[in-house]
Amino acid sequence: MSFTARCVESTFGGARGSEQMSPPTLILSPRHTDDSQALWRAAIARQWDVHRLASWRIDEAAAAARDPFLYAEALFGPTLAEQLGVTLVDPPEDWLCRLPEQYCRRSIELSTLGEARCRSTRAFIKPPNDKSFPAAVYTPDQLPSAFDADMAVLIAEPVAFESEFRCFVLDRAVRALSLYSRLGEVIPNGPSSETERAALMEFVSGLLRDDAIDFPHACVVDCGPIEGRGWAVVELNAAWGAGIYGCNPDDVLDVVRAATIAGEDDAAKLGSRP
Repeated sequence: MSFTARCVESTFGGARGSEQMSPPTLILSPRHTDDSQALWRAAIARQWDVHRLASWRIDEAAAAARDPFLYAEALFGPTLAEQLGVTLVDPPEDWLCRLPEQYCRRSIELSTLGEARCRSTRAFIKPPNDKSFPAAVYTPDQLPSAFDADMAVLIAEPVAFESEFRCFVLDRAVRALSLYSRLGEVIPNGPSSETERAALMEFVSGLLRDDAIDFPHACVVDCGPIEGRGWAVVELNAAWGAGIYGCNPDDVLDVVRAATIAGEDDAAKLGSRP
């Protein structure tokens, strides 16, 4: 068995933990996607309950579900969670710009859309935790005008990632990973070499072991090498709405489930250190 295979097996192959006597219920948005269908099949294979909403509101069946957890689009997830009476685990808006330089390898700041519109140079700009407008390199006059000036945005130095990998993380351990982009082109289930995967695991394992960095209990970390600079974090995403790309849906399901906290459950799950 190769080094990479041993590394990935030891990371992903841990015990899932004991399941409750009553199965949890996966609540899906009304939008049918390949990802939601894959998680549906993974949940059914475990004999968990699954309920797909008929509209963008929590219905009676969802409200009565046992141990519910959500998989939904970023723009609608918080509203559905509020109606359901649960909390979704979201990354802090300033998480990326607080990373030490060794992990981000570029300048990043948390600012506002109004301040971004006043800049004199182009920059990579994105909303911190949702997809209100596309993440891209913008000149000030290209920024969308439909949003308020006080809207929070991340402003970063433009860089070129050679490739980008998605890592589903639970309790600071990678549970599933997949290449999803190469040279800026999205390739949802593209091939990657053992050398690439070994380099990824070396980088992300060091990141997850660093006790100076807080991580949500369940999250998605995107990483890749920047041309001329080395491996870096692309961004941190919420697991409850992240695309799974080529990741194993069964492994992803554990992370998605952990990204919903029932009622006033353990608040420490929103951020953790070793």
